[in-house]
Amino acid sequence: MAKAKLSSTKNSKKSIELIQSKFESEGYICNNQIATAIFLSQNLHKPILVEGPPGVGKTELAKATAGWMSKSLIRLQCYEGLDEAKALYEWKYGKQLLYTQVLKDKLNDIISDTSGLESSIESLHNFDDIFFSDKFLEPRPLLKAVSDDEGAVLLIDEIDKSDDEFEAFLLEILSDYQVSIPEIGTIEGKVKPIVFLTSNNTREIGDALKRRCLHLYIPFPDAKLEEQIIASRVPDIEKNLKTELVNFVQNLRDLDLKKLPSVAETIDWAKSLVLLNVKSLDANLVRETLNVLLKFQSDIDSADSEIEAMIRKGNT
Repeated sequence: MAKAKLSSTKNSKKSIELIQSKFESEGYICNNQIATAIFLSQNLHKPILVEGPPGVGKTELAKATAGWMSKSLIRLQCYEGLDEAKALYEWKYGKQLLYTQVLKDKLNDIISDTSGLESSIESLHNFDDIFFSDKFLEPRPLLKAVSDDEGAVLLIDEIDKSDDEFEAFLLEILSDYQVSIPEIGTIEGKVKPIVFLTSNNTREIGDALKRRCLHLYIPFPDAKLEEQIIASRVPDIEKNLKTELVNFVQNLRDLDLKKLPSVAETIDWAKSLVLLNVKSLDANLVRETLNVLLKFQSDIDSADSEIEAMIRKGNT
C-alpha cells in the first residue's frame, strides 16, 4: 500500500511539472501552486475561483489553459444586471415569428386531413413542440460550454461585478455541469468543461459559490518570477534592463498609490523600452514613460519625487 501511494505521489508530481511546461510553451509562467490547482481541477472536476488584484494574469490563465489543451475558450464577461438570457440561452424570436406566419399560412392544410376538434388540436400541438425546439434556441456562453462535446474552457470573468442573483443562478450549473430547459429537457455534454471564475475582490463572493470551487489567489509576482514573465513575453529585452525595470516596478508597488502597476503594465513598459532602444534606466526616461505603468496622474505625481531613489535601489 505504501509503495502504491508513493507511486501515485510521483505521478502527480510529474503531471504538475508537465502542466507547468505546457503553460510555459504558451508564454504563461506559472508557479507550482497554480499548476497544482489546474491538476486538481482536472481530476476533481471542480471550477477554480481565481482571485487577486487586476492585471496579475487571472484571465490569461484561462486563455493559456485553452491554448495548451487545444480546447475552445468560451468567455462570459460579467457585469451588473447580467441575466439568464445573456448568459445561458434565449429563443430566436424573429425565427419563431416567421415560423408562426408560415404556420398560419398552412393552417388549413394542417387540419384538412383531421376529423374532429381533438384531432385538429393534436396536429397543431405537434407543430407547437417544434416551435420550442433546439432549432429555435440561441445558446449563450454557459450553454455553449456545457453542451460542447469536445470539452471547452469556460471563463466567467469578473464574477464580482455581477449581482447576487446571478451568482445564485450559477450554483446548479457549476455543481452538475448541465442545463435544464423546460421546453426541451436537460442538456449536458460528453465532456465536462474546465471552468475558471475570476474576481478582483470588488465585493465578497458568497459562501455557496466558494464551496463549489477550488480557490486560487494570484498575488503580484516576486522579482524572480516577474523577470521570468518578462523574459517570456519580451524576449528581445537585454538582461540588465530587464532586471532594472523589474526592480523599479517592485519598488513602485511599495508606494501608496491609487492603482499599483500590474504585470500586464510591466510587460507593456518593457516593450516600450525595447522600442525606444533603452539600455539602462535613468530618471528622465522613467518620467517620460511612467504613464505606461501608472494610469492616474495623482499616482504619477506621487511617484515623481521617488524615481531617482527607486532607480538607485534597483541597481544595488
